[in-house]
Amino acid sequence: MIKTKGINHIALVCRDMKETMHFYTEVLKMPLFKTVQLPDGGQHFFFDCGGGNSVAFFWWEDAPPAAPGIASVKKFPYDAKTAVGSMNHLAFDMEEDELEAAIERLQDAGVELTPAVFNHDDSPQGYSEDMHDGVFVRSVYFTDPNGIMLEFAATTKEFGPQDVAHEPATMEAG
Repeated sequence: MIKTKGINHIALVCRDMKETMHFYTEVLKMPLFKTVQLPDGGQHFFFDCGGGNSVAFFWWEDAPPAAPGIASVKKFPYDAKTAVGSMNHLAFDMEEDELEAAIERLQDAGVELTPAVFNHDDSPQGYSEDMHDGVFVRSVYFTDPNGIMLEFAATTKEFGPQDVAHEPATMEAG
């Protein structure tokens, strides 16, 4: 068995390292702890997102442009599909009592958020406007300056065997 301890970092690509650094250090309050100047002229910066985890960004002057609707979400929750092999969004774990303060901090910084907190549940639409016993995660979605969809997510219950109830889909004919 391979024994991992979790995710060390996720590496994303930004369009402007200075703008990205400002957003992650000043708005999200994630300390910058390592910078690398790459031999090809690019950069690789690492931000501490808590719990021993980090978010890293590459920057290259000649990076291909963003591809919303293919490599990133166009507009959540209305147009959230992305291509196979792409990253849909990055969710940061936080305590539920921190969620409201985080929302307020984002609003104060002028960050556009989803209209409301999503109470994720097992209903047909996947969320409820109201908090109830079936809610398993409460979250808010927003994007960084690169158009990367981010989520602040607070788990509200412990999971058990009853939470694994669906057969995996396949492209093969049934």
